[in-house]
Amino acid sequence: MLVLIATLFALIVVIGGVIYGIRVLVVRSGFGRTIRHLVEEQRLSDDVRQAIDDAQKWRDERKLSMPHVSKKKPHLTRVQRAKVRAAHIERREDFLDKLHIGWYQIVLLFFVGSVLGLFLEETWMFVTAGLTQSRVGLVWGPFSPLYGVGATLLTVITFYMRRKHCAPWQVFLVALVVGGLLEQITGWSMSTFMHASSWDYSNVPGAITQWVAVPFLVFWGALGLVWYVCIMPELLFIIGEPTTPRRVILVSLLGVYLALDVFMTLSCFNRVAERHDGIPPATGFDVWIDQNYTDEFMSDRFQNMNFS
Repeated sequence: MLVLIATLFALIVVIGGVIYGIRVLVVRSGFGRTIRHLVEEQRLSDDVRQAIDDAQKWRDERKLSMPHVSKKKPHLTRVQRAKVRAAHIERREDFLDKLHIGWYQIVLLFFVGSVLGLFLEETWMFVTAGLTQSRVGLVWGPFSPLYGVGATLLTVITFYMRRKHCAPWQVFLVALVVGGLLEQITGWSMSTFMHASSWDYSNVPGAITQWVAVPFLVFWGALGLVWYVCIMPELLFIIGEPTTPRRVILVSLLGVYLALDVFMTLSCFNRVAERHDGIPPATGFDVWIDQNYTDEFMSDRFQNMNFS
């Protein structure tokens, strides 16, 4: 679980860095969808709009290879960029004030957290320990549901705490409790239903249970606070809402696929436990699992888990 928490911190750094970098480039250039929306909604002052028009004119003339066009690309001044950032934050806050988190946001949060979390964990383990083992959490696809659940929980909880204008210490305590419950429930469920284990805090100073320890609760609290301040607002704003039928269809199909993936994973782990207990397959579906998802397959697929 230490790897999980460290990876979630890395996830914050990566997501935050990407968002910040893209925003800086867009604002500096005066191009992009963000700029266009701000202009259309008349959130920018006259001087900023004029600078954006000049940048767009330069871009159009460059496409036409007009000879009189300056080679120097026009940019917004520092003051103008500050105005654009302020207008962007104002627009984002207006959006968040009206947002009601639903299935669309949940599916995308889980997807992004699962994929990026897995990538960062495997990168982390390779850099720190030289390990190249598979650390996936589902039988299909490059997903780690722990990171998906963690990212989704942190986002949803901190979003509603934002609505209540909660103090930072309240966010810290709630994230601490939620992180501890997530560790306890996940660890107990894996041990009880899957006969598997990914971490054990029994020998860690401050251990409360086999799966929960005080030092890691503090990490969870800090993680939630950083997520609340740096990631949640911009991430939800980028995800947005399902404004087109194509978005609805694509995210619906993604949600169905992920649900089937979770169902198959639980079914496969259940059969692993039953096989270890000498329980024969009871249905044709169980037989199919035994034939296609053998103990060897499961051990090779979930290399970071210990099966008992």
